[in-house]
Formats: sequence, structure tokens, C-alpha cells
Amino acid sequence: MNILPYAPLLGTSAIALLWSALLTAIETARLHTMVSGGEKDSQPKLSGPALVLGASLGKWLVLALACLIGLRHGGDAGLWQAGLAAAAALLVFAEYLPRRLARRNPQVFVSLGALLKPPLVLLQPLAGILDGCAKLLLRPLRKQPAAVALHPEQADDFEDDEHPETPRRGLLDGIQSLDKITVNDILVPRNEVDGINLDEPIERIIEQLIVSRHTRLPVYHSDINQVEAILNTKLISHLLPQAALTLEALRQACYEPYFVPESTPLNLQLLNFHKQQRRLGVVVDEYGEVLGIVTLEDILEEIVGEFEDDQSLGNPHVHKQPDGTYVIDGTASLREINRSLGWHLPCDGGPKTLNGLVTEALESIPESAVCLKIGRYRLEILETEDNCASKVLVWTATR
Repeated sequence: MNILPYAPLLGTSAIALLWSALLTAIETARLHTMVSGGEKDSQPKLSGPALVLGASLGKWLVLALACLIGLRHGGDAGLWQAGLAAAAALLVFAEYLPRRLARRNPQVFVSLGALLKPPLVLLQPLAGILDGCAKLLLRPLRKQPAAVALHPEQADDFEDDEHPETPRRGLLDGIQSLDKITVNDILVPRNEVDGINLDEPIERIIEQLIVSRHTRLPVYHSDINQVEAILNTKLISHLLPQAALTLEALRQACYEPYFVPESTPLNLQLLNFHKQQRRLGVVVDEYGEVLGIVTLEDILEEIVGEFEDDQSLGNPHVHKQPDGTYVIDGTASLREINRSLGWHLPCDGGPKTLNGLVTEALESIPESAVCLKIGRYRLEILETEDNCASKVLVWTATR
């Protein structure tokens, strides 16, 4: 190394400085992009530990070559002078400057990462080993998660291999997901809809209204497919204790039904509820067949979770057992189960209830004592009623 002329040493130092500066800029731009909007599928997937290792190797090389040049040129004094000058240059040109540039034009530097992906792939095994060593050293110091938000630049993906239990979705995540979920995904199925059948005796209707907990109910003839109106129970509640309700008074408390196509995205339906000044819609398919109902509260629950004063009550359809398994009612909504337990039972574009999921998987009428596997979940039918699975034992398989 002592016989090499200064030109190659200086050229190598300049290339190493540019290399470390570029990797630092890419790392900063990548984190900035993740915080502001998440990495897009079209962007290169770069490893955070590999970026740090690559940038560090470049800085070490610059410092080592600067010290070598200083030692050859001025002895011990030149060594210290060149080392300090190189350290200052690294701070300015490989740290502060590239980070500022990356924050101004993050997309440009993230796109440049595609050009450097091959060498980063080569560094990934060593970076993974070093990152693993760091995790082992920190394991005794691990703390319980605290409700403290980190500054965006303090967040990185060095913990990509740790997957804690999925938390309850935040408000922002709930809003952003509305365009991906349709009315059909959250509707109350028609067989679970509490409605008023005008063909029944008025005495039976009064009894039903007294025990009903809903403010708005569909009104129909014989079958729910014949929905005529929506009843506002607040307008007739004063007539119920004296059993003074008549069909004429009931009809006067009704208003025109509002029909909703099943494929309507939730974000659009939320706007439609606001424009129409409605809180309940009757969901129909392309042939006009009634599939169920959807309410404004159903959509809001997708954003902020269950509307319960005491969140510790949990889902009344889910009953945890001492051994860690769950006994779940067959009528329980798959989305509510996933939300309550942090699970990922399939609920998009298919069955809406646990019984529907079991029936689809078996392709037959459920029977007791039948076990089945759906993904990483194990299900055992405990009880059946009216050709439906009324009680199901569910647990997650251990690998």
C-alpha cells in the first residue's frame, strides 16, 4: 500500500465517500417514504441493515485511506490531521448533506436504490448476522411496549422479523381501508335482521317492538324481500306501554326505504348516508334480492371499532376457555371475530359468519364432532341447530 501513488488512493477515497453518501441518502429517503405513505409495490425492497452496513464500510474505507495518506505525507502529525479532516468530511458529505437532499427528493433516491440492489444483496447475510448479534445483546434489556410514539426518523425496519400480535386498527388505518371494503362485507344478513312483518297480528308486533333494541326497523309483508318502509320506533314508543299502537299509527311513523347495491365501497356509502340524511340502508344484489341491512354505525365500527362503553366486555359471541381455545357462536361475524382476537379468518368476498365459513369449507351441512382446518386455525363443531353450526371450538395451531 505504501508504494501506491496518491492518485489511486484519492480516487478510491472519493468513490468510497460517494458510495457511503448515496447509501445514507437512500436509507433516509426510504424511511421518509415509509412514514409519509408507505413503500409502493413498484419501489425496490431494500434491507435496512444492509444499507447501514454498506454505508459504514464506505466510511471506514475513507477514514483508513485518509489516515494512510496522512501518515505517508506527514508522519504521526499527518495521521491525526488527515484523520480529523476525513471525519469532518464524512460528517458533512456522507451524513448531513445526503440526509437533507433525501428529505427534499425522497422518490429520486429510493429509485436509485434499484441500481445498488445487487451489492446490497451480497451484504445482506453479513448484515443479518450483525443485526442478530445486536438483538441478542438487547434481549435482556427488552421492555414492555409503552404508549410512546417515536419520532419518524427513529423508526426503521430492523425489527422486521418480530411480529407481535396484531393490534386493534388505528383510526387512520380504518379510514384508509374503507375503499377496499364493500357494503356486502359488513352487512347484517337477512336471516339476522330484526324487522316488522305487517301480516302478523298487532299484538305480536307490539310485543316485538317492546323487546327490540333497535331504533330503525325494516317493515315488510310476509317476506323481507317485500320491504315497504323503515320504521322509526322513537315516534311510537309512547304508544307501546298502553298497547295503543295501531297499524295506521305504525305506518305514519315509517318513511321510504333506502336501497344500497351490495358492491358499494364503504367510503362511498358513508358519503351517500350523509347526502341522503339516512342511517340505515337495505342491501340488495343485482337482481333486487334483499341480502340484509347496513347502518351508519356499522361503517363507523370499521373505523374506530366496537361502540361499547366498556371495551373490556369483548365480543359476546366469543367465549375464551381455560386452555386458551375459544367457543364461538356460529352466527358470529367473521370480521368481529378477527377484530376481537386479532385473527385473520377469511372474510372478504365469501361467507360473513363462522357458520358460513364452516359450511363452505365442508361443502355440506355441518355435523357435530367434525373437525376441519382453515389456514392456521383448527375448528371443531360442538353443536348444530337447524342444519347450522351453532357452537364451534376454535384454536390456532402451534408450529
